[in-house]
This record gives sequence, C-alpha cells and structure tokens, in this order.
Amino acid sequence: MAPIHVIGGGLAGCEAAWQIARAGLDCVLFEMRPIGSTAAHKTDRLAELVCSNSLKSESESTAPWLLKEELRRLDSLLLAAAQKGRVPGGQALTVDREVFAEEVTSAIEREPRIELRREEATCLDSGAIQIVATGPLTSGALAEEIARFTGSDRLFFYDSISPIVDAESLDYSVAFRASRYGKSIDGTDDYLNCPFDREQYERFVDAVLSAEAVPAHIPEDRTPFFEACLPIEEIARRGRDTLRFGPMKPVGLVDPRTGRRPHAVVQLRQENLRAASYNLVGFQNHMRFSEQSRVLRMIPGLERAEFLRYGQIHRNTYINAPALLLPTLQLRQRPSVLFAGQISGVEGYVESIATGLAAGRHAVDLASGVTPRAFPRETAIGSLCAYVSGADPRDYQPANITFDLLPQLDEETRRRLRTDKKARHAEVCRLAFVRLAEYLSVYA
Repeated sequence: MAPIHVIGGGLAGCEAAWQIARAGLDCVLFEMRPIGSTAAHKTDRLAELVCSNSLKSESESTAPWLLKEELRRLDSLLLAAAQKGRVPGGQALTVDREVFAEEVTSAIEREPRIELRREEATCLDSGAIQIVATGPLTSGALAEEIARFTGSDRLFFYDSISPIVDAESLDYSVAFRASRYGKSIDGTDDYLNCPFDREQYERFVDAVLSAEAVPAHIPEDRTPFFEACLPIEEIARRGRDTLRFGPMKPVGLVDPRTGRRPHAVVQLRQENLRAASYNLVGFQNHMRFSEQSRVLRMIPGLERAEFLRYGQIHRNTYINAPALLLPTLQLRQRPSVLFAGQISGVEGYVESIATGLAAGRHAVDLASGVTPRAFPRETAIGSLCAYVSGADPRDYQPANITFDLLPQLDEETRRRLRTDKKARHAEVCRLAFVRLAEYLSVYA
C-alpha cells in the first residue's frame, strides 16, 4: 500500500500523520523548514506555536474543553504533548512552546511509520492520498498550486502575534497577580494585571491611535481582519472605550493598591515553564517595533519592560472550504485530497489539531478501501467539520469552536433546562461523548 502524504508539519499535519501511523499505515510528512521558512516561524521544530501559547479553556462543559476532551479520547498526540509542556494559565491549557514542539518533534521522528521529509511540497497531482495541512502561512508556490487545483481564488485574512516581555523587567509593585473573579483551575493567581486609571487609559488610547503601523501588503481599507483576533489599533479605531470592553476589560479584578476595580487592565500570561516571560493577552498589533517599544511601555508596570518578541502581522491563507469540501474534509472533485487546519478555515490551535485528526482518520479509511464516515454532528469535531463544509460560501469566515456550532438540544430538554445555561452545556457535552463512543464502536 502506498504511503499517505501529509503536507505541512504544523499542528494539523503532525496530528494527521500520528493518527495514520497509529492505524498501522505508512505516511510521508512534508515540512519545508528549515530549507524554507516563513515570516513568523523561528525554529525548525514541528508544531511550533507562533502566536499565543494558550490552547484555551479547561473549564468543564465549555466548548473548548469539549473539543480537547474528545481529542484526548481519540489518542491525540498533540494534546498529550500539551499536557507534558503545561504551564500555569488560570483556567486555560497553556504550554511552554519549546517543550511542546520538542515533544511533538521527538514523537514524530521516533515513529517508524512516519517518514519526515524536510522539503517543500508544491504538487497536488502525485497520485497519492494527500492531506494539505500547510496552515495559514502556506508558501507562495503551494498556494498557487492550491488555487489552480481547486479552481478557486485564494482568500486572505490578517492575523497578529502578541508581544512577549521578560518577567524580570516588570514592575511588580504595580502589576498584581489575580485571575478574573478569582477563578483558576488550581486556586492560584496565574495572571499578572497591569491596572490603568482613566487618565492613563486615555493617554494610552491616543498613543495607540497615532502609532505608525507596518505597511500592509494590501490596502488597509480592504484588509479582512478576523474579528476574533483584531489588532488593538483596529479595536481602538472603533471607539474610545472599545479596548476597555475588549482585551483591556477590568471586570472581575480589584487593584490591591486601591481596593477598587481599575478603569482598564492589561493581562499578562506566563509564557514558559520557568515563568521567565509573559505574553500580553489579546494585544496582537501591527505597529512598527520602535512604536511598540514606546507605546507598550506606557502600560503601568511595563515602563522598563524588555521585549523578547514584538507583535507582528502576517498573512493567513485559507480556502473557500464550503464550496470545495465534504464533511470528511475531502475535496468534492478529488476525494483523495483532504484539507485540514487553518487552511481549511478553522481558527485556533485546538481546532487545527481536531481537523488534522479527522483528516488523518478519514485518509486511513480511504487507504483501507472504506468509505470515510464523518464524525457525528453532535460532537465538537463533527460540528467543526460540518461548519467547514457547510457554511455559506459567499461569506465564509474562519471559526473557533463554540456551542453555537453544535446542534441544539431537543425541545423538551431545552424547556426543562431553560434557566440553567451550565446544565444545558453539560448536556450538550454528555451527548457528544455518547455519540463519539457510538461512532468509535463501529471501528472496534
């Protein structure tokens, strides 16, 4: 049997390759780094995280928790690696990037059924079963091949990377430790909070609005930003208070110096196991580096901050998946080619892992002569795939996992639990696990 080809050694590609190997089939995993690179990657490690280090909420019966729990039950390599590289992060699953990438890379390199080829793949006519999981920074040559192969124009949106600061350069007499409303998984205060009074906030907004930006590759009035990950400048342009109702919201926090809620807050999240650095939560931006140094040091507690990484803006590429893909992530016109990860239009680390896992399992079915079966619609994985393949192709936007993507409960259950949102979400999760178990029983 010919090996399955997986193009891209990011989150989706590594998970797809792992699932193929675990099923007892051979796989070739193509990764162009370090032969070629991107504007955001810094290493040659597989599954390198280039934006946040958070895999989102671990609070039980939330949509991100449900998606991760499904992946754990499906023997996800990347969720296991995340657990090994976990660092404190309140109610979120946050990881040390280096530990995480090393765990994934080592596992892939040790797996005898996975051949890791460090070369750029640019052809989708190889005749093999292929999974395209090249992510948001797909090389120009392959992007052109995808456009030719699918007969569809490429789509772009722009995403930004949050800055990272050295922990030792922060002023802890100003920045205070607290999780919003005092909530964290282990009872500790895992976030640093930089509080603003009204005057400080107004000066900061003025500075953000007047900062010089890095020139965009396309006219700024046509830049299709992803709404869930806007640069802070874009947020600020929508009104004086939009930042303090967004990434700078102060709700659930009390400044111990004043005993009152601040006017606004910037939260910093631990970046690695040594707690040697922090990233500015939700502070993606596309200001010039010199401007970031000036403007972000106006944040109380960051006046002498040493920036280990500045925010950046980069191109994200994704296909018009609803016009092209089946719920099994196969191309309608060429079912031997599958797409997974952010290039398919999911947004987020765990969502990319989930579609990689699904594509890997569906590719195994194809290679085994079995008609691939989509994941149940009631599961988070199935709902993501259903969105990717079934959204309106006229206005397709990337999506994170939310309960809105999953089917509604039946009318009787909704009526019975209408006043208890947590109970409704718990029931959605319970049903997802039931349907997932039924789905897997067919393969037992």
